[in-house]
Amino acid sequence: MTPLHIVMHPADNVAIVANDGGLPPGTQLANGLTLKDKVPQGHKVALVDIPANSAVVRYNVPIGYAIKDIPAGSWVHERLLSMPDARELDHLPKATVKRTLEPLEGYTFEGYRNADGSVGTRNILAITQTVQCVAGVTDFAVDRIKRELLPKYPNVDDVVALEHGYGCGVAIDAPDAVIPIRTLRNISRNPNFGGEVMVVSLGCEKLQPERLLPPGSIPVANADEKLDVVCLQDDAHVGFMSMVDSIMRQAETHLKRLNARKRETVPASELVVGVQCGGSDAFSGVTANPAVGYCADLLVRAGASVMFSETTEVRDAVEQLTSRAQTPEIADAIVREMAWYDEYLKRGSVDRGANTTPGNKKGGLANIVEKAMGSVIKSGTAPIAGVLAPGEKLQNRGLTYAATPASDFICGTLQLAAGMNLHVFTTGRGTPYGLAECPVIKVATRTELARRWHDLMDINAGRIADGEATIEEVGWEMFRYMLDVASGRKKTWAEQWKLANQLVLFNPAPVT
Repeated sequence: MTPLHIVMHPADNVAIVANDGGLPPGTQLANGLTLKDKVPQGHKVALVDIPANSAVVRYNVPIGYAIKDIPAGSWVHERLLSMPDARELDHLPKATVKRTLEPLEGYTFEGYRNADGSVGTRNILAITQTVQCVAGVTDFAVDRIKRELLPKYPNVDDVVALEHGYGCGVAIDAPDAVIPIRTLRNISRNPNFGGEVMVVSLGCEKLQPERLLPPGSIPVANADEKLDVVCLQDDAHVGFMSMVDSIMRQAETHLKRLNARKRETVPASELVVGVQCGGSDAFSGVTANPAVGYCADLLVRAGASVMFSETTEVRDAVEQLTSRAQTPEIADAIVREMAWYDEYLKRGSVDRGANTTPGNKKGGLANIVEKAMGSVIKSGTAPIAGVLAPGEKLQNRGLTYAATPASDFICGTLQLAAGMNLHVFTTGRGTPYGLAECPVIKVATRTELARRWHDLMDINAGRIADGEATIEEVGWEMFRYMLDVASGRKKTWAEQWKLANQLVLFNPAPVT
């Protein structure tokens, strides 16, 4: 076995071990260094003697400070490092990096054009719920709709209940309650739902249908048409099956309209792609995330919309983000969202370091600083053209920082609210994450994961570390695969197995 190690920058004083199973002590690396310890795969080895209190550098960034002398050849893990303080949010560079990407023309996909001009990659009936109380009834009805009605409407891809844990027992008038409310409202407007909005309400909940979807918030087929609401507490419902029959009857009205829709050729600029990582490891920032970043640049060059998120996972790269902002005003908006989240964490008596998981550390990520340097690479190199607060709807093309928590499920939910019609998710440790509302393309950071999870991972970026493909080659592979998935020519593994996580609304307001 040839010992393999990866150095991210010439100024780094650590490298990561790439071999499956790691390397034993006594192994001599290609640079002549002999390992003093067993170093697991993805973990760091000191390339030089690192004195106590000096910086451990990866990505040309201090990811921590040695709490004792670390001899060259030693395993460098989280227990040997103290974490740097977070970068202050004042005196940051703003809009100092100017880069123009060459346009990329001629790429198209087959999508569903909506009345509001947006384009869906899938044709789905979504049933919005105002409160968790109705979830059981709606799920029962959706199961019957799929079995009894959906076969009659072959152009409709699926029926999805927008289940969530919000709607009652909450401080509905608290200032931060705007976040979950606008999130659910904007998810109901996702382009994959074709403008067809149907609501199931209990009747007594705090989040009443007219508050969730006030007049003008949802385009309807004609000006006289009212919001389609099935209220379970209505006197007309006598017994459980009466409720179910009512949901099915209304659903069929929407299914008929959705079934009449046809795919048409649209430019690649109609893609709205959310990028995210979960179950990250040290290879995330070496293989999958750089490939996603390259693909993100291709999408921006094609005129598409790309969102990167996960506030705590890009907080330590804030200087990179504000410098890439298209204008000083956009840089100020990045700072605003970072500062809001800093205060949110402070209220909970934690800091950004609470982000890293046991799996992240087992995969070689010592702390949130190292994780952040690998995570932000997903955003590519394009100028940041916009900023979204949690739950807001995307208004511009190009690259957008959509401020969300790093939680996989909450981030995905908020990107759906922003208008995402295609999702890219990288993972090193492995996760079966999926969304019923949107195709999710899963990218493995390591060949070993792609081999073991061969029917869960769509793209193997581990070939980059193996020397079998370049970042650019995998980025182009991902771009072309996106067009195929968006067109319905291919289904992701998550779609084939119908793997989907529930929506999780971000609710920083009190629960009463």
